[in-house]
Amino acid sequence: MHEAFDAGASGYVLKDAADKEVVAAVRVVAGGDRYVHPVHGAWLVEAATAERNRVVDPLSERERKVLRLLALGHTNQEIATLLYISVRTAEAHRAHILRKLALSSLAELVRHALSEGLLDEA
Repeated sequence: MHEAFDAGASGYVLKDAADKEVVAAVRVVAGGDRYVHPVHGAWLVEAATAERNRVVDPLSERERKVLRLLALGHTNQEIATLLYISVRTAEAHRAHILRKLALSSLAELVRHALSEGLLDEA
């Protein structure tokens, strides 16, 4: 259904819809509106609401690993050794994490890691 509307469709009727529904859908679309069966319309609204409420993690998987290691008290040198990266790369990850999460200190990083459950991981 999403693909149909993304492609420019103005209405969506199931192939087993009754003749009356098809006629009603054509009239609605001809009048300049969009048509979706009420049951499917409710589903679209629920899906859109869920999508808006979904929080996207701004950190990459590598940044999450670095964040966890920082919160556990590892230095940039130790992180570099553990993850087989250079110290400068570890420092860059730390700077990106701070910027992406709008944090300014190691204490805030630790607090964020705790609230996200990153220290509970094995």
